Amino acid sequence: MLYLQVHLTLPAWITDAVDLQQTYAGDEAQVGLAIALSRLNIDHRTGGPFGAAVFDANGRVVGVGVNRVVPQACSVAHAEMMAYMTAQQRLQRKRLNEDGSRYVLATSSQPCCQCYGATVWAGVDALLIGARSEDVMTLTTFDEGPLPADWIGELQRRGITVHRDILRDQAREVLHRYARDGGAMY
Repeated sequence: MLYLQVHLTLPAWITDAVDLQQTYAGDEAQVGLAIALSRLNIDHRTGGPFGAAVFDANGRVVGVGVNRVVPQACSVAHAEMMAYMTAQQRLQRKRLNEDGSRYVLATSSQPCCQCYGATVWAGVDALLIGARSEDVMTLTTFDEGPLPADWIGELQRRGITVHRDILRDQAREVLHRYARDGGAMY
C-alpha cells in the first residue's frame, strides 16, 4: 500500500513542559527552553538530544520540537524541523513572518545542513544557538553534514540574524550525557 499522508507527533510530555502563556524574554531564556526540551527528550527516551522552539516578537512560544527521527522512522524529524512545522500549523502559513511579524528559532545545537536549509525558507528573523556543530560531532556520533563556508553570512544576507554560544556549556552537557549513557538512538 502506498501511504498518502505523513503523521509526525511530539511526545506527550511536551504539553506539561511548555507553558504557552509564559513569556521567554531574551536569548538565554529562549535557548534555555530549547536545551530543557533536549534534556527532557533524552530523560524520557523519546528521541535524540536536540530541542528547538519558535518564539514570536513578544517571547511567546509559537511552536516547539524535539528530535524524533528514530521513533517516527523519519529522517526529517529533527527538532528544528518539528518546531517549524508545529509553528506553521499553528499559524496556518508556510512562511512564519510573511505577515510582517517577527519570529525567532532557538535551538539547543547549531542546525545541521537539513535544518539550515529549512531555516532559509521557514520565515524566521533570528536564529539562536546553544552548542556548535563541532560540539555535536565531537561529543556524539551525529554527522551534521556540510554547510556553506559562510553559512552565517548567507543567513544574514537573507535577513536572519545569528547568535551562537548561548548557554553553550549547558547544551554541551546534554550532548555529553547522551553520549555517556550510550548514545542510544531512541
